[in-house]
Amino acid sequence: MLPYTTLEEAETTIGRALTTPETIWLKYSATKSDYFLYCHNILFLFLIFSCVPLYYIFLQLFFRHKIQSFKIQPKVNLSLSDTFRCYKSVMKMFIFIVGPLQLVSYPSVQFIGIRTSLPLPSLWGIIAQLTVYFLVEDYTNYWIHRFLHCKWGYEKIHKVHHEYTAPIAFAAPYAHWAEILILGIPSFLGPAMVPGHMITFWLWIGLRQIEAIETHSGYDLPWTFTKFIPFYGGSDYHDYHHYVGGQSQSNFASVFTYCDFIYGTDKGYRYQKKVLQQLREGLKSNGKRNGILHSISAEGPKAD
Repeated sequence: MLPYTTLEEAETTIGRALTTPETIWLKYSATKSDYFLYCHNILFLFLIFSCVPLYYIFLQLFFRHKIQSFKIQPKVNLSLSDTFRCYKSVMKMFIFIVGPLQLVSYPSVQFIGIRTSLPLPSLWGIIAQLTVYFLVEDYTNYWIHRFLHCKWGYEKIHKVHHEYTAPIAFAAPYAHWAEILILGIPSFLGPAMVPGHMITFWLWIGLRQIEAIETHSGYDLPWTFTKFIPFYGGSDYHDYHHYVGGQSQSNFASVFTYCDFIYGTDKGYRYQKKVLQQLREGLKSNGKRNGILHSISAEGPKAD
């Protein structure tokens, strides 16, 4: 809870006029406890996982023929009932695992020093912190993910997530309850190392989940802005990991590709892409050759 409730008190304490975002934050948070603000994460997670995947369902329902070429595994198509069954399973996990975990984890957030006070962080400050959060989470998640693909980790825990060999957006958090708890550690390490404002923490939780939904969407859409992020893996990259399944020793990274490249766990993926490219070039070359032969035969013999 902020130590002031009026604009005048806030400006006197800070020593300057508040910006528009700071004024909005003051009006919203001045009378609310820090615990109540932290618990907004539960609402954000529920809304994100309920609404963001609907974007892909909308495309499937109304633009199926236009986006079919972007579907990574075009032969696999789940019905709406199967998709809704996945959503219900995830929501049960949210209600019985994720929600209660959020409710009891506030002391740790309070301990590391995530603040709700004014002034608000600058845009560049938020971007810098989010970058650190993504890098820290990506690196630690990589090694935990590799552990979950050992015989014991996969059979006891991780195989639940791999039930979807052709992942869908709603299946991003579909996993064993133990995996949900374990992978919460990498998500928390970045904010613990570089604690910031509650708004930055909200953005981190939201963006990380949106990224997970995209990489599990099953579509490699060319217009997504993530195409411009250096070393970003994306849906095609992670889809290969699901396609190979439990035997996969490739593409463990959650967000970026640098760990897989450094530790050599992207060789299968790169080999597959190389073979597919050679096949495309071969088909294209054969198509041109057949086209030329067809033109010659259509013209018939030329007179002298």
